[in-house]
Amino acid sequence: MDRIEHSGVVKRVGAERVCVEITAHGACGSCKAREACGLGETGQKIVEIRTPAAATYRPGDRVTVAITRGMGAIAVLLAYVVPFVVLIGVVAACYLLGAGDGAAGLAGLGSVVLYYGILWLLRRKIDNAIHFTISE
Repeated sequence: MDRIEHSGVVKRVGAERVCVEITAHGACGSCKAREACGLGETGQKIVEIRTPAAATYRPGDRVTVAITRGMGAIAVLLAYVVPFVVLIGVVAACYLLGAGDGAAGLAGLGSVVLYYGILWLLRRKIDNAIHFTISE
């Protein structure tokens, strides 16, 4: 499988969870998904990784964090593409039903808030489907 990898440093270790700090690096410049990927921005990110081997890691350990390109694409769709389509669809439907600009805008924003609320409710299921892995 084709993977997207970032090197990082273990910051915290918990019960079957490892928090890794990732610093964006120059390789992101050649990645086609860098604008959509939260890891492609400059600065540092903390990624929480579920692993039964969490006890084997210590703060300060250097590790490589990876996600498959397919999982990354699903994450981009859920986080950016679907809410955009929902927003545009609801605003267009409101205009077709004769609503004014303000009502259409509020309905569009409300639909996006509702969408992200549903994602929050389904976060455990999504967490099982989209996850990072650690390699040495």
